[in-house]
Amino acid sequence: MAQILLVDDDPLLLEGFEQLLQDEGYEVVTAASGTEALDRLPGLHPQCIVMDVRLPGMDGLSTLKTMRSSPSCPPVLIMTAYGTTDTAIEAMKLGAFDYILKPFEIPKVLALIARAVEAGERQKAHDSEGGETGEESVCLVGSSVPMQKLYKAIGRVAPTDVQVLLRGESGTGKELVARSLWKYSPRADRPFVVINCVAIPDSLLESELFGYERGSFTGADQARPGRIEQAAGGTVFLDEIGDMPLSVQAKFLRLLQERQIERIGAPNPVPVDVRIIAATNVDLEKAVQEGRFREDLYYRLKVVTLWLPPLRNRLDDIPELAQALLARHAAHIGVHNPGIEKDALDYLASQLWPGNVRELSNVLQKVLVFSDGSPIRRSDLVRVQDFDRHAIGGDKAPAEGSTTPEPGSSQPPAGEACPSPGKAAGKPETSPDAGRILEPLIDPLLRAGGSAFDHCMDLMGRAVVKRALEMADGNRSRAARMLGLSRPTLLARMERYGLKVETRIR
Repeated sequence: MAQILLVDDDPLLLEGFEQLLQDEGYEVVTAASGTEALDRLPGLHPQCIVMDVRLPGMDGLSTLKTMRSSPSCPPVLIMTAYGTTDTAIEAMKLGAFDYILKPFEIPKVLALIARAVEAGERQKAHDSEGGETGEESVCLVGSSVPMQKLYKAIGRVAPTDVQVLLRGESGTGKELVARSLWKYSPRADRPFVVINCVAIPDSLLESELFGYERGSFTGADQARPGRIEQAAGGTVFLDEIGDMPLSVQAKFLRLLQERQIERIGAPNPVPVDVRIIAATNVDLEKAVQEGRFREDLYYRLKVVTLWLPPLRNRLDDIPELAQALLARHAAHIGVHNPGIEKDALDYLASQLWPGNVRELSNVLQKVLVFSDGSPIRRSDLVRVQDFDRHAIGGDKAPAEGSTTPEPGSSQPPAGEACPSPGKAAGKPETSPDAGRILEPLIDPLLRAGGSAFDHCMDLMGRAVVKRALEMADGNRSRAARMLGLSRPTLLARMERYGLKVETRIR
């Protein structure tokens, strides 16, 4: 019998809800406060926790945060009579399975609880087998609007068995999303197999995916099942599927259509039961037009498409991301986590990150290696990034004793005149020299290639909109007038850039 921990300070609701769940066949344990729930939890084994937001003493969200600090915490459903954006986002940010709005419809609530209990049972089974380690234990981080949309989509899609296509720029965390889809799926107790299509030579990809029979080619001394067949009952994550050779695409299409594979040299197809999650940063539409990707496979793959936001569209997540990545790298390397100062976080949030989260992770790992144990400072990050820029761009490294200022420094390089007071005030310069201010930001993007122009426009647009909102004290109408935009256009831009600004009352 599944156990549910029910937490609410309303005795009438607690009694009624308890009876309802008992009638559904659940074992119910109750608590009247967050503190009581935390005290009772170690001696219990619930598959699900249902908890109100408004609790005496420690509120529901604070209790949720404490509960989720334990890796064995079961799915938590948050109940609230206040369906505000802040409550919903905060609940999902802290790891809630979902939230229930009061007053609620009983059939819908019971269905939601049933899904949460099922997820809790899968989690317990997974934990009993040893759980995840290393890279697999890393979770998605971020509370920005784009990430909240992604979390909700994962929560809806994961329990199903539909094929998912993950799209987005390199370094945005497609494998982490794939692991989340697997972790919260009915297949979580079965294998999760990662196959990178570009990491395997074209000549070997077919045999790696589908396997082969003995004697099918020179060196095939014995039959060998492919990696898809080895994942029976589980999930296969095919990364960089946009680069899959056409010769293999035909066989892969048969897998999606008929749930069968053909080993090389086998007389008959082999039935397989796997869920396919694919990912690419290739423009598939363009690849189809150019004949590099099968159109029928394209439509088969995109049953559900999830777009992963680039880091430049969720810069507000950088402090949280940086802290999490720094802790992860410190544990991996086996060193003390020195922490990171606010000026360093502000500096990270001002960068473009064409390599997205992967680039941010690499920078933090590198600066940690060279750290002296004190909190990471802005100067530490600048030094590491400057070294990378010179190496990638072919620039000469600054000579010892160079007077080249750090990015953002008010001191001009030696030999350059300071702007006159007349130029500093009033309108910005419109001469070509004015573009020099942006060169430290633009140059890394141009060297990285790709959509440099779009990246620059997004970064500039976000900065301008954010500053206008700050100057308008969060008043959207006033900010829109400052920008020369309509209010709906401003709101659309805020959503695109993941901006959320509270109106300040003075």
